[in-house]
Amino acid sequence: MKLIVAVLLALIPLSAQAALNIYWIDVEGGASTLVVTDAGQSVLMDSGYAGLNNRDVDRVEHVVKHEAGLDHIDYYLTSHFHGDHVGGLNGLAERVEIRSFIDHGESVEQGSAGGKAIWEAYLAVAGNKRRLVKPGDTLALDGVEFIFVASNGETLQEPLAGGGGANGLCATYEPKPDDQGENGRSLGYFLKSGDFEFVNPGDLFWSFQHRLACPVSMIGEVDIYQSAHHATRDDVLPQQLWPMRPTVAVANNGPVKGGGAQAIEYLKQSPGLEDLWQLHRVLANDSQHNAAEQLTANLGATDGCEGHWIHARVEGDRYTVTNSRNGFTKTYAVK
Repeated sequence: MKLIVAVLLALIPLSAQAALNIYWIDVEGGASTLVVTDAGQSVLMDSGYAGLNNRDVDRVEHVVKHEAGLDHIDYYLTSHFHGDHVGGLNGLAERVEIRSFIDHGESVEQGSAGGKAIWEAYLAVAGNKRRLVKPGDTLALDGVEFIFVASNGETLQEPLAGGGGANGLCATYEPKPDDQGENGRSLGYFLKSGDFEFVNPGDLFWSFQHRLACPVSMIGEVDIYQSAHHATRDDVLPQQLWPMRPTVAVANNGPVKGGGAQAIEYLKQSPGLEDLWQLHRVLANDSQHNAAEQLTANLGATDGCEGHWIHARVEGDRYTVTNSRNGFTKTYAVK
């Protein structure tokens, strides 16, 4: 009987087996990222811009409903209160049920008309379903460890289980003044499913990434790293990135937003990196400062862009990353 059961299990196609799925959704640099667990629980961080003929709302809704097969979102995370990250939320909430709203606390940019409008629009949709989080807080996900590593200008005070090692790169750190706006308040999180590990630092600014890296690496090695701040300018901090030794890095950028040449260099130089994947080819960069074409979801300008996404599926000790534009896939071993 045990032999029969083993044979039957072996015949089940991989697509029918439980898997963790991550989708990087094209919102032209707004870094919308959806995680769906083995148990079907969902975490969406950010939703792109408002307006634009509902471009970003349409794209997020499509991935949520038609690619991930969801009829609701369990947790919606606002990384921070900028229009490229939370602008699409109100429109999305009209189309998809959202059961919980997670944020870092009040916007610190309410002094401007635009900042105040973004904050008030968020409160209108979040209502009494809102929850504030601090570093070290977790989300209740079956079979998945989900920990916030940054929130509201604060970072983890104790290293994660895989972190804690002395960081020899700290001596080369070049300080920059703290970002006093919303980028400095960004949520960042770490996810662990089985042995697979993923980190998404949101738009966490240079100096706040440093606090996660020095004098010890708070996070440790991971499998996939989502580039901080859309890989914009030089906001990818090597002192944090390189000790994490990701096998795969994903830049959730746009054709003219994010993907700074220096940031791309830091990503490509990361020890142990096998591949950089990008949501968009950066039009101002040469080929050396872009991901390979087969690993890039969108190649042209905003006009006429079809909004292709990147998908990672984790199953056991392997994960496969797919480019929805061309169907190209590559499978990697979990560390």
